[in-house]
Amino acid sequence: MWPLDLPSHPANRSYETCISRTREMGTEKRRTRLNDAAKAVEKAALSFRKAAASQDLHQLKEDDFKVPGVADRNAVDWIYKNGMVDKRSPGRAIYDDLMDAAEDERCPMCGWGRVSQLDHFVPKSSFPALCVDPLNLIPACGECNRAKGEYWSTDVAGTLLHPYLDRVDNDQWLDARVIHDAPLRLAFFVTAPPAWGKVLASRVHHHFNRFGLAKLYASQANRTLRNIQQSLAGQLRAGGEAMVRAYLLDAAASRLAVEYNGWEGVTYRTLAADEAFCRGAFLC
Repeated sequence: MWPLDLPSHPANRSYETCISRTREMGTEKRRTRLNDAAKAVEKAALSFRKAAASQDLHQLKEDDFKVPGVADRNAVDWIYKNGMVDKRSPGRAIYDDLMDAAEDERCPMCGWGRVSQLDHFVPKSSFPALCVDPLNLIPACGECNRAKGEYWSTDVAGTLLHPYLDRVDNDQWLDARVIHDAPLRLAFFVTAPPAWGKVLASRVHHHFNRFGLAKLYASQANRTLRNIQQSLAGQLRAGGEAMVRAYLLDAAASRLAVEYNGWEGVTYRTLAADEAFCRGAFLC
């Protein structure tokens, strides 16, 4: 949902780096097998990019993304875990560089959590040839990584948003409403712009639901609401509804200027647009 710049590391260089210290391990001949598979892995990376460019990632076939001569689990262990994740591994610098791509360590999948690991956008268990492809490695928070798990959709409408490839941040899509029950609270939802079309709208809705963003944003917004109640009460006494609304609009504008679909800016915008709230519903 929150875009990242494309990684600068070429896929073939990442693979070569990650297998560079692999040992033969006797009759297993790990190093020989991984070196022999290099061309196939490079071809898989090119196919991945071609599908990404045409927005056809959902059409990828698992059989086209194997590491020839190596069982899937072994490929992930030897290439990714031993060659990139291990702090002493040759590919660890690439891992760390990808982790640092997220501004302020903010998870691009949810826009709130702190980046703590790399997520494989295309599951490494099913597409092992892409296990150290930088385009497939997304810095993410633990909650988003767990929520996504091994999820993969063969339906374009169910394809999650890819932070390196998808750009939806220039359109207003995150919305909320005030629920006037006790306690007063906000509920978040997606309002897809008509220009998006059905497929993109479905993808954003699916992403929003998969990562539980309605609940996540509501919990933060409702905490913010409680924290500003006293200040709002003082403004209501001093200048009435107009002063409350002016404060909320100013707070919304400053936050939305930084993050157009950020939950915090949407919170203030929604409160400012609610007449009952500005008249003092927050006091109940």
